[in-house]
Amino acid sequence: MEQRKIISLGRSSLVISLPKHWVELNELKQGDRVSVAVQRDRSLVIFPGRGRREDRKITLHIDPDEKAASIARKVIACYLNGYFGIRLTSKKIFTVAQQSAIRDISRKLYMRIMESNAKNIYIQTLIDETKASIDTAVRRVHAIAVSMYRDALNSLRNRDVALAKVVYSLDNDVDYFSFFILRLIRSVILNPELTNYIGLELIDCPDYQTLVHRIEQVADRAANIAKCIIMLEGARQGIPDSILELILKAGDEVFNAYDSAVKAFFSKDVAEANKVIELQERIIRLDQKIASKFFLSKTKEVTVCCSVCSIRDNIRETMEHAVDIADLTIDRSYKAT
Repeated sequence: MEQRKIISLGRSSLVISLPKHWVELNELKQGDRVSVAVQRDRSLVIFPGRGRREDRKITLHIDPDEKAASIARKVIACYLNGYFGIRLTSKKIFTVAQQSAIRDISRKLYMRIMESNAKNIYIQTLIDETKASIDTAVRRVHAIAVSMYRDALNSLRNRDVALAKVVYSLDNDVDYFSFFILRLIRSVILNPELTNYIGLELIDCPDYQTLVHRIEQVADRAANIAKCIIMLEGARQGIPDSILELILKAGDEVFNAYDSAVKAFFSKDVAEANKVIELQERIIRLDQKIASKFFLSKTKEVTVCCSVCSIRDNIRETMEHAVDIADLTIDRSYKAT
C-alpha cells in the first residue's frame, strides 16, 4: 500500500497528491472532478467523477428483423450495468412483436416508458439505489424461492396440479427480482459511495452475488419439480407410492437444509452452516436408495421414468446449492475487519 504525506495548503487546508499512474489510468487532467466518499470504517474512497445517476444513459440500435428475445437480453444487460435510461432506436420502425417485447421487459424490470414513437422508445428505471436495502431484498427473494420449493413438494405429496402450476408461474418473479438485486450489487462496485446507503461493503459483493444466483437456482429447481408434476398429470400417470415416499423424505430434508443455509448466512452461524454441509452425504445415500428401489420396481412408463430422474436431480442439485451457501457463510465469518 502506497503512503502519502498530508501537506498544508494555505492557512486551513490540508491536501494529499494523487498518484500519477492513477491519474493517467483514468485519463484525468487538471480541472477535472473526482468523487470522494467517506466509508463506514472512516476511510475515504476516491474515484473519477461519473456524473449524476441521471446522466447514465445508453442508446441501443435495433435491427428491423431483430428477435424479441435478443432485445430483451440487451435491455437486461444495460439494466444490470446501472443505466438510468435506455433509448432503443430502430433503423426503420419497430414491429409489433418488438414493441411488445420492450414494453414487457420494461414492466418486469420496474422501468417506465417515457417516450415512444414508431422508431424510438426511451425507458427509465424507477429505482433509487440510495433507498434500497440489500439484506431486505435478498430475504424477500429467498422467501419466494423457499415457498416455491415447499409448495412444489406439497403438490408432489398431494398430487395437486393446481398448486404445481402456481409454483411454475412464480419462477419469472424470482428471476426479475434477482435482476434488481444484482443491479444493486453492481451499482455498489461502480459507485462505492452506495456502501453508505444500502449496507453492502465492496468485499461482500461477490458473496451476495453468489447467494442471489444460488437462490435463483433453487427457484428453478422448484419450478422443474412442478413441471414434472404437471407432465405426470397430463399423461395420467403417477410415481409409485414406495418411491414417492423416499423422494419426499429427501425433498423435505433438503428443503430444511436450504432454508437453514440462508438463515445461517445472515446470522453468520458457522455451526449451522457446518450441519448443512455434513448433511450432503446423507442426501447422496438417500438418492442412491431411491435410484436402486426405482430400478427394482421395473417401471416402464417413459413419463414416470423421466419425472423420477428429473425430480431426483433437482433435489440433489438443491442440496448442492445449500452447501454452496453454507460454504459462503463459513468463508465470510473469517473476513478481516
